[in-house]
Amino acid sequence: MTRVWQFPYEYLETLLQIASCQPSAATRSRLRALGGARTVWSVGRERELRIRANGVDFAYLESGRGKLVILAHGFPDTAHTWDWLRPRIAERGYRVVAPFMRGYYPTEIPKDGAYDSDTLGRDLIGLIEAFGEEQAILVGHDWGASAAYSAAGLVPERVSRLITTAVPHPGAIQPSLKLLWRVRHFFSLSTSGAPARVAQNDFAEIDELVQRWSPTWSVPRGEFAEVKEAFRQPGCLDAALGYYRALSPLPPKGHRRPIEVPSVGIAGADDPILEPFRFHQAARMFRAGYRVLYVPGGHFAHREHPEAFLAALNRALDWTPGQLD
Repeated sequence: MTRVWQFPYEYLETLLQIASCQPSAATRSRLRALGGARTVWSVGRERELRIRANGVDFAYLESGRGKLVILAHGFPDTAHTWDWLRPRIAERGYRVVAPFMRGYYPTEIPKDGAYDSDTLGRDLIGLIEAFGEEQAILVGHDWGASAAYSAAGLVPERVSRLITTAVPHPGAIQPSLKLLWRVRHFFSLSTSGAPARVAQNDFAEIDELVQRWSPTWSVPRGEFAEVKEAFRQPGCLDAALGYYRALSPLPPKGHRRPIEVPSVGIAGADDPILEPFRFHQAARMFRAGYRVLYVPGGHFAHREHPEAFLAALNRALDWTPGQLD
């Protein structure tokens, strides 16, 4: 009887990781058939891994080895927002981790329902500890930036560098009627009826928010498909909107303290919500070196102009306080 040789697919996962290749749809199907839920491939080459930190079971994506960099996403988004940037940062000799923030599928929905910024900041500190590191570089966008400010304010010894984009330090933002109108989503997304409203018409409100926040961006079709898919999972959208329900007129403790670590703000030159000049106004909140870098684009500049954003991020990683460039 003639035997037909078959490729050992059970080893393909390891081979793909070594080669850093993106598996084809057919290959992923064969792997799922062989291993069930053992391996989940993300759009960005790496598997979704899991780790427990600050009482929450986190899913995350990881690239590279070296000094730890944590990329924290905002709303409406997921860890996949960093898929293009993550491996390119890792190429410079960093271990780059992008967690799905608390409540965002497939990370656990926290039983305590806590989504305030200081809790988010403690999540980042907990992740640093869970990964066995003394310190990490924090890179945050939107709510991820808010969390990173809290982490650096609460436990500065755990943060070696702070890099934020889209949101300047909240402790320095001066309220005005114009600003309140621009951030009216803070109120509309915090209402009890927000989850049902946002989910209507294939999450059309998400598309409207993205276009309003990044008005110069011709958003590619399907750019936020992964976000919408996450929000379809039970409880995820309600958890994401819980961040807005947790807002309080009283700033959290982590935002009231000055930042004692070297910090860089990356401002989208076309951001209509929190204009670039607000990053300069925030300088008084930083005491260990602070600079502002400009990139083209709006609120989602890291997606809209990834190459320009990567160049700015590399400058932020290389910058030494006291240097002009």
